[in-house]
Amino acid sequence: MTQNNFNWKIGGEAGYGIMSAGAMFSRAMLRAGQFVFDYTEYPSLIRGGHNTYEVSVSPDPIFGVRRPIHILVALNRATIDYQKIELSPNAIVIFNSDNTKAEASEFAKEAVVIGIPMEKLSIDSGAERVGRNTVALGASFAACGVPFDRLKEIIELNFSLKKKDGKVAEVNIKAAKAGYEHIRQKLQNNSPFQLKIQDNPGRLLMSGNDALSWGAIKAGCNFYSGYPMTPSTSILHVFAAQAPKYSMVVKHTEDEITAICAAIGAGYTGVRSMTATSGGGFALMVEALGMAGMVEVPLVIVESMRPGPSTGMPTWTGQEDLKFVLSASQGEFPRVVVAPGDVEQSYQYIQQAFNIAEEFQTPVVVMMDKYLGSSHKWVNPKELKNEPIKRGMIVHEKDLKTDEPYLRYLDTVNGVSPRTLPGTKGGMHIANSDEHNEKSFTEEDASERARMMDKRFKKEAAIAKNLPNPELEGEKNADLTLITWGSAKGPVQEAIHVLKLEGKKVNMLQIVFISPFPTEKVQEVMKKAKKIAIVENNKTGQLAGWLREQTGLAPDYKILKYDGRPFFAHELVETIKELL
Repeated sequence: MTQNNFNWKIGGEAGYGIMSAGAMFSRAMLRAGQFVFDYTEYPSLIRGGHNTYEVSVSPDPIFGVRRPIHILVALNRATIDYQKIELSPNAIVIFNSDNTKAEASEFAKEAVVIGIPMEKLSIDSGAERVGRNTVALGASFAACGVPFDRLKEIIELNFSLKKKDGKVAEVNIKAAKAGYEHIRQKLQNNSPFQLKIQDNPGRLLMSGNDALSWGAIKAGCNFYSGYPMTPSTSILHVFAAQAPKYSMVVKHTEDEITAICAAIGAGYTGVRSMTATSGGGFALMVEALGMAGMVEVPLVIVESMRPGPSTGMPTWTGQEDLKFVLSASQGEFPRVVVAPGDVEQSYQYIQQAFNIAEEFQTPVVVMMDKYLGSSHKWVNPKELKNEPIKRGMIVHEKDLKTDEPYLRYLDTVNGVSPRTLPGTKGGMHIANSDEHNEKSFTEEDASERARMMDKRFKKEAAIAKNLPNPELEGEKNADLTLITWGSAKGPVQEAIHVLKLEGKKVNMLQIVFISPFPTEKVQEVMKKAKKIAIVENNKTGQLAGWLREQTGLAPDYKILKYDGRPFFAHELVETIKELL
């Protein structure tokens, strides 16, 4: 019997309630005191297509979705066809016998295959056909030995019996009970996968987008403008819901160009502002991004990646926009690029992004992706780091000398000029997107052009001094060092854990701040490493190319994946073994 350590997956068409059932199962496992990580897959369709929600449950900390699947709930035949290859030999397969046929001979000998009339049980419970996902949820709880009261509690929380939709909750509880009893009788409490209920010590379940949004609120973000674009859209949803409570202005703009221009305008007035989009939306923003760089306005942009080019695969994941972000917009100007790797870092580094943007008066791009943004991970609230707010050099009327002109673009030692906010007496200037002199007037003199370019680029060295160096995670004397960035961090951590249990020595260097690049630290690690492999979700090894440009060094191997899916630990383990 496997206790508190299994992987569950549900699949069906869009419109079958796959996402709501998965979310409730994930939340219930967390409330039962387990460590949880979940992951969803769905096509860019309103209805139809194949949707899945998988939840990995563990008694120990977990950092990515795990395989194989131990409990599969199939609301249609496609789920069996697609997911059969992912199953453990002793898997429990629960399928909707109202629309699907499945035989035990299709699976390994040890597998348990159970058909359940999900639609009939749902209709009989008064939930109509749409309640089949709740029947499936009840069946799932029985399959892992969880008392029904736990599921009843989650359904009540989801629908709230205290509200007018109490009737909806009641029929869903009835439907879930029907599914639960059907499987309980079939298995007779002999499931190989059992959950031992424990107290939840206060852990939360958060997605990367949720954590980033709350981190931005904590950082004092007062203005958000955005146009919905998967996979960044849920950031807009969080801000819209929280705007009244935190006195925020949230604008759902007509397009991405308006979104970034509005954020730049808000930043210019002294308001902490932010926008978020994906690669296609960022493509529309790049001219305005250059304006922010030239005008030296604080700006935070979230670029949530998905596979391209063009529309690409809107609801899938990848790390394909790094080179684009590093060189976006015409001309050259300093920008900071930061790539959180997990939920906790999403919360922390968005706060640092706001500080850097204001302290150094420059755009900061925070790179997310669908896997990090949409997957939910257990979080210990005590480990969510709050950064002090640093607003940088804002000068007021009392700071200005009345007998001297105000130099908005004063050439300083670190390139950061004194900034006044609109309405400051004596602080009038032009926010000039043309090349300009210290007084902010348009300037095309060769020496002044070079001077202002040098002035802006002084910020890079100043910013670099304020950024934390990446830290080597794992054994120092490893046989292989993995260098990675962004959402690949979690799967790499999972793979290293598995390899350690097998006696393999592998460590990891995660690059969080990609620009300015931590050249000296990375050079130090690479020169000491026995073998080096880059792990990233793209075709061309974009971080590997940037790393070589910045350090003059190249990895021995590239572990790349670009099929729209994230890395899975079991895949990495097999690949890494071949390199050792």
